[in-house]
Amino acid sequence: MPSNLLSPEREVLAEFKTVAEAGATAHLANPLPAAPALQVLVPAGAPDSVLVAPLPVQLSAVARECSGGWPKCLGPAPAWETRRKHLAPGFGLAQRAGHSGYLGMGNLGSGASPTWPALQGPDTLAQSLSHVPLLSRPLQDGYLSHRPKEKVRTDSNNENSVPKDFENVDNSNFAPRTQKQKNQPELAKKPPSRQKELLRRKAEPQERGKGHSLLGRGPSDAVPPGESTAANSSRGKAAPRQPHARKSGGSSPESKYDQPPKCEISGKEAISALSRSKSKHCRQQIGETYCRHKLGLLMPERVTRFCPLEGKANKNVQWDEDSVEYMPANPVRIAFVLVVHGRASRQLQRMFKAIYHKDHFYYIHVDKVRVLPSPQPGLALCPSPHPVPIRCLECTLWTLTFFLVCFHRTNDQLVAFLSRYRDMNFLKSHGRDNARFIRKQGLDRLFLECDAHMWRLGDRRIPEGIAVDGGSDWFLLNRKFVEYVTFSTDDLVTKMKQFYSYTLLPAESFFHTVLENSPHCDTMVDNNLRITNWNRKLGCKCQYKHIVDWCGCSPNDFKPQDFHRFQQTARPTFFARKFEAVVNQEIIGQLDYYLYGNYPAGTPGLRSYWENVYDEPDGVQSLSDVALTLYHSFARLGLRRAEASLHTDGENSCRYYPMGHPASVHLYFLADRFQGFLVKHHATNLAVSKLETLETWVMPKKVFKVASPPSDFGRLQFSEVGTDWDAKERLFRNFGGLLGPLDEPVGMQKWGKGPNVTVTVVWVDPVNIIAATYDILIESTAEFTHYKPPLNLPLRPGVWTVKILHHWVPVAETRFLVAPLTFSNRQPIKPEETLKLHNGPPRSAYMEQSFQSLNPVLSLPISPAQVEQAGRNAAATGTALEGWLDSLVGSMWAAMDVCSTGPTACPVMQSCSHTAWSSLSPDPKSELGAVKPDGRLR
Repeated sequence: MPSNLLSPEREVLAEFKTVAEAGATAHLANPLPAAPALQVLVPAGAPDSVLVAPLPVQLSAVARECSGGWPKCLGPAPAWETRRKHLAPGFGLAQRAGHSGYLGMGNLGSGASPTWPALQGPDTLAQSLSHVPLLSRPLQDGYLSHRPKEKVRTDSNNENSVPKDFENVDNSNFAPRTQKQKNQPELAKKPPSRQKELLRRKAEPQERGKGHSLLGRGPSDAVPPGESTAANSSRGKAAPRQPHARKSGGSSPESKYDQPPKCEISGKEAISALSRSKSKHCRQQIGETYCRHKLGLLMPERVTRFCPLEGKANKNVQWDEDSVEYMPANPVRIAFVLVVHGRASRQLQRMFKAIYHKDHFYYIHVDKVRVLPSPQPGLALCPSPHPVPIRCLECTLWTLTFFLVCFHRTNDQLVAFLSRYRDMNFLKSHGRDNARFIRKQGLDRLFLECDAHMWRLGDRRIPEGIAVDGGSDWFLLNRKFVEYVTFSTDDLVTKMKQFYSYTLLPAESFFHTVLENSPHCDTMVDNNLRITNWNRKLGCKCQYKHIVDWCGCSPNDFKPQDFHRFQQTARPTFFARKFEAVVNQEIIGQLDYYLYGNYPAGTPGLRSYWENVYDEPDGVQSLSDVALTLYHSFARLGLRRAEASLHTDGENSCRYYPMGHPASVHLYFLADRFQGFLVKHHATNLAVSKLETLETWVMPKKVFKVASPPSDFGRLQFSEVGTDWDAKERLFRNFGGLLGPLDEPVGMQKWGKGPNVTVTVVWVDPVNIIAATYDILIESTAEFTHYKPPLNLPLRPGVWTVKILHHWVPVAETRFLVAPLTFSNRQPIKPEETLKLHNGPPRSAYMEQSFQSLNPVLSLPISPAQVEQAGRNAAATGTALEGWLDSLVGSMWAAMDVCSTGPTACPVMQSCSHTAWSSLSPDPKSELGAVKPDGRLR
């Protein structure tokens, strides 16, 4: 048994011994009878004096099997042996109570060793083993689900979760899939399939003999903990479209509870959640919630229905353009609720400018931030991140007529329409079989949010007595119903708030269900006055399973070719989604001009878009080492441009020395094309020795090149390499492709139509070592293909090449940069870390298979001098490392311009506010300005 695994196991057993002895001491006043001798599982070589928990014999084999019960995050499975032993004093209570005690692996996190929950006094000793989760039975080649597949259908009104044709998604696998461990030691390899089958059969009787709680009936089995991401990878846990924010390190989470759960945690989904959660507090919440539910203390069993109608009410609302233009004497007042996240502040300001009127109210719900408790009159921030915006309902009631969760027709048209139907509530229902909706929506599952993740804990029953409904979480509610939902303490509202507190996407069902069963049920209109851009083929990619134990769908962004849909609606429609300026701003401009008219000729910034990805208040800890490294290099690139283009011989007025970390970073788009990064940074002017703040614009150079002479093969249109591939919008969210040695790049190809073909893709590292090669079958209708080769890390820093060949004839190639790091954990990198990160994988083996024989075929000679230089570069530190990095960055990026954000000693340095590209240049379309005499901003 490897020493590095034996030691933690012995520590765990020693800790368990201490806890057991403490528990026994607490019971000296009531001595317990001797416990029976049982078969127990211990690490090979452990002394007999070590106290352990009882474990059925057949599970000892399962614990040894790498693909089953032993978590892969612990590395090679240790050797175990079974012994016949008497239990420690006090443990017999759990057996006499009819419980089975097992060696618990359920609350293991990434890289953790098994630990034991502490025992606390006489009342908990009898439960000390009963709550420890059982090792799940190993699965064969994937995850199982007993839920039947359903027929494919079309169309849906459910905004965020499950369009009707999204039927074949397996929600039993709710942990992030991870790549197989590279170079697994012999102990960790899977046993032969015959042995695996024998182990499975041995475990089956134990599974059948177990009692099944309500929560244990789910289709999902425990999932091994996901791999952790290093801080010096470009990927992180930041807000959307900040692809380089740091992900918390891969340290092993503690596995202790402050207090042990009050029940046996046997449900596979709960065990999986415990094994993947990172904090002690979250595991405590999971255990408490699971046990409260198991004991029948969490979910209501029956709810009172107050609707006097039989069936579902649905009022018809007629679309009349003439009446929409008529403004009544007593128009409604609207409370807009904007649910926002990410960093697209300029897009938010542009929308706010379009919908603002002085007679209405605007509440902004910002996910996961602290806000002021006393907002300004007329504009409030809802402080609760809860998915059901009840707090925002409370904010709005003082002068509200309508409550809207939010681009729509003009303000006057919306007010006229709602004034005509002021007694109605507008919600869009799912329009499908209700039982099927409940199942696909996950309403029959128990969910809990903690550690910025929505954990699925098992099954639950829908309360009796009511009809459950749901659909879109974008709705318009009138004042009477909002008052009812906010202040009523009747059985329906009280119990529904409790039920939906443990629900995935509660806003997609809570208001529908309460309205349909309430005294206001006759006011429901099955229309939320909205168009949603569903594209089933692209929108249902299970792209959010890293933050939620469920698979759902998301609408696509609108683009210019969709504009006709806004003009051809037969039903009342005022709003549409989704719009995203980093994907396409042109469609937003088209609607803006259509509704409110064109801006005056010569208005600046109409085709430009800026989005902040980093600001000084965020702190450098929010950045990955890759982003921080490259932002510094971009700033130095700008200073060299200033010196080369603005400096005059004999003067130092335009020469600078970099100071500190970057102050801000923006993405810059022009005419919906990514133009690069805008880095605001501090520098000392060498002529006057004063600190100035500059902004540098860096643009990526073209890296895609068609073979010369060109091939007869004409289907390939473009190829790119990056991370954070968005299969729905078909772009890399890591704009600019900032990659480091620990990133896992994805190769993407864009195709034109044509006959089915097979192409070969070859990945070549900076010293011409072929890292990977594979074939792709391109079907006649394929538009995009993407693949992430399972390369061993770290990648060798430098410029990589991806070649695409047809019948081994070059078609095209693209290059990408793997940047060497000057920072590690946001501190200057240490010499011992550079060789580890910058020298490529061990033996330069990116995969188990070597492709060296292809080098002569592809005319890719490996130069010994080039390899030696790469080795010297890998050992570089300080200014030598920065010089190597900047030369690589300069080969792939160009400093386009530099400007000053304030006073400067450089006489020819332009002011940022007078440029067309700077983040400080005028942007009238997103600037709010003063309220006009008609009460509007736009």
